[in-house]
Amino acid sequence: MLLDLLHWLVQPATLAARRLGHAGESVRLASRSRRCRGAWAPHLAAARDTVRAAMADLPRRDTAVVLGAGLLDDVPIDDLAAAFRRVVLVDAVHPWRGRWRARRHPNVVRLTFDLSGMQDLMLGHGETVGPVLPPVCREADLVISANLLSQLPILPVARLEATGRLGPFTDPDACGRRIVAAHLAALAGLPARICLVADRDETEEDRDGRVIERLDLLYGVDPGSAPRNWDWILAPFGEEARDRRLVHRVSAWPDWRPPA
Repeated sequence: MLLDLLHWLVQPATLAARRLGHAGESVRLASRSRRCRGAWAPHLAAARDTVRAAMADLPRRDTAVVLGAGLLDDVPIDDLAAAFRRVVLVDAVHPWRGRWRARRHPNVVRLTFDLSGMQDLMLGHGETVGPVLPPVCREADLVISANLLSQLPILPVARLEATGRLGPFTDPDACGRRIVAAHLAALAGLPARICLVADRDETEEDRDGRVIERLDLLYGVDPGSAPRNWDWILAPFGEEARDRRLVHRVSAWPDWRPPA
């Protein structure tokens, strides 16, 4: 706890990101990734391989945009920097670990942006949802949404559940569904190739393999059938409970297109 507090204090983050909980979420993610390094390794390798497949046959490689860049654990930043003239890392918080991994590449830049579109509502500024993608995405040849889709609703839905209202939203499920659907709709409208890696559901299991609970992380929104799927052991036994573990089902599309 004291180490996490120290990391929170030195985390590069805007005041808004601290107030809204993005800085704290980033610290908790970094801590869990260290504790669960072995359990996470197959998932992270599969995510990086999906990005490599997405860039393999692109006819033009000027700009790549990584949405939800974070720690860069799941993004092959060295490969991207070597292949593209410019790589733009987008997130609400850019932690030190991600900055350190990108430091050797002068063509990699950071952009701080709220990808949920809910920042102004959460800060009490107005009643409308903001843009969910930065303008640079319109210029990109490759846009990567990296393990982001299910994360976008977490803080806004938590705020709504705590306060009972968030701008025009009063139903947490409707709010979560709106955020997920808006991200996919925005991606679908881009001229770039879209590489999408997304958690679809979470299963809580006991040591006998019995399912205790299953959650739809995308609030009923279906991105379509994926060419690549795997299980991510998010929290192995002992991480959250001695006899329970959390497993996420992940789908990945090197070249995502909205379902017909």
